[in-house]
Parts: sequence; structure tokens; C-alpha cells
Amino acid sequence: MDTQHTGTDAPEDPPSNWGRWGEDDERGTLNLITGEARTRGAAEARTGRTVSLALPIRPTPLISGPFAPSTQDASPVQQMMVYVGSPAPATADVMLVTNHHPRSTHLDALGHTIRDGRVYPGRPVDEAVTPAGARHGSTAAYAAGIATRGILLDLAADGPLPSGHAVTSRDFEAAEERQGVRLESGDALVVRCGWSMTPDPDRPMPGMSLDAVRWMHRRGVSLYAGDIGDAHPDLDPACPLPLHRVALPMMGLPLIDAAEVDELAAVCAELGRYAFLLTVAPPRIHGLTGVPVNPLAVF
Repeated sequence: MDTQHTGTDAPEDPPSNWGRWGEDDERGTLNLITGEARTRGAAEARTGRTVSLALPIRPTPLISGPFAPSTQDASPVQQMMVYVGSPAPATADVMLVTNHHPRSTHLDALGHTIRDGRVYPGRPVDEAVTPAGARHGSTAAYAAGIATRGILLDLAADGPLPSGHAVTSRDFEAAEERQGVRLESGDALVVRCGWSMTPDPDRPMPGMSLDAVRWMHRRGVSLYAGDIGDAHPDLDPACPLPLHRVALPMMGLPLIDAAEVDELAAVCAELGRYAFLLTVAPPRIHGLTGVPVNPLAVF
């Protein structure tokens, strides 16, 4: 089993995996998903019951100009029908997808966010991401898909977290004790806070703290998925967006943003177990900084 990295960083330094798996690494913490971790996940698939962790998306027409509806909610997917009418042997359409949209369940690639002008594991951003697409830290690293044990930590079992709550390691460990489960190296962490990722200016959302990110580093989390992640507005101006500014570019931790976890929490509570096989099979489109996904929990 891959053991946890024990670098010489001072306690106040952000956790980092730069150099841990080599200067050319593009998988980051997915390297922690060993054969043992996958087998541990596969052992959780006992009944074949599945739950999707993806938000449903209703596309809007790909139109603009004075006739575009101004009151319609923005959708992450715009659609244009290119072959319609009758009689027609088939229909086809074109989609325009906004990958990093708060209403789209999507997987962030490691080149998505920048730290001090560099992306994981220390590549200059101008070399890694170009107008023609991402050359390093792109969705190409996910071509083989992801399969490991998933652990749900339901922080909203007694109701949504309070507005502006900073999630810490104590929240995670209290949930582990309450649910009778323990996250191990190579597992995917799924978090339920009881909130929508769409920002509401009248209600500061809760989110992960740097302490929570350090806990993920110590435990060897391979993948994060949650209904929310980083808070908006920032909880700590000294360390804004710890998931997207520390976990992703420094630890190389892939993030699934805007996961739908309410049904998952209900099934876990019904079955009395909070571990499952988690599979993520994104489309094999290379050179992107993120891609929509439909993660599946298999019990």
C-alpha cells in the first residue's frame, strides 16, 4: 500500500505532493488508488444497487440576440438541433458545455487552478495550459476512468450545516464515529453538507477549511466529491478556496464539484453502511481542464 507522504514542510505550509510521484506526474492522488484500494472498493458492491451522484441537467436552446429569454435560468449545457423535421431518418444536435458550472457535476483536472504561476506538480502554467488546450494536467489523465472505495461522510444528517460553517477535521472524525466507518488511503471522500453549490448572496455558504484539506492529505484521500466544496464568500481571507487553491494544485487531488448526494445519503442510511464502490468514467476527451461526469455508487 502507498504510505502517506512525510515531507519536511513546516506545519504552517500548505500540504503538497509536488515531486512525490515525479516531475511529469498528471494523476496526483489517483496514484493512491492501488490494486488493494480497488479490491476494497469492489468488495462493497454486494447487491448491485446503484446511485448516481450527478445533478440532472436540462439544456437550453443555443440562441442569442434580442429574442433570447432574459429570465431563463442559465444552464451549463446549450443545445442546437441540427437535423429536425418530418420525415427524418434520425435527429442530431450540437451541445455547448460549460465545464466548470455550479449546476453541472464535473471533474476538475489538475491543470484547472494555478498556484504561484504553476500547476501541479510545479509546471509553469504557460507551458501547461494554452489557448489550444491543456498540455499537462488535463482530462487525459482520466482516460482509464476511476474506480475505488467511496466513503460518504454525511455532515448534514441532522440538517444542513449552518451558514458560513468552516468544515474541519473534527467534523470528519465525528461523522466517521457516528457512521461506524473509517476512510483509508486510496479511498474517495464524498461529503454532504446539505447545500447547493450555486452561490446565494444572501446566505454565506459553508465550506472546507485548510484544516479539512490537511486531514484529507494525512488520510490519503484520492478523490473529493461533495454537494459543496469551497465556500463563497471565502471563510478565511488568509487562505481562500483551500480545495481549489491547495488540494487541487498542491496535493494533486481531483475534485468532483456539484455532486448530487442526497439520494446517496438516503440509501446509505437505509442500508446502514456508508462505504460503496465508486466509479467515474468521464468521456475520453483530452486537453480539457474539466469534464462533466456521472459518478456511480454501487452497493
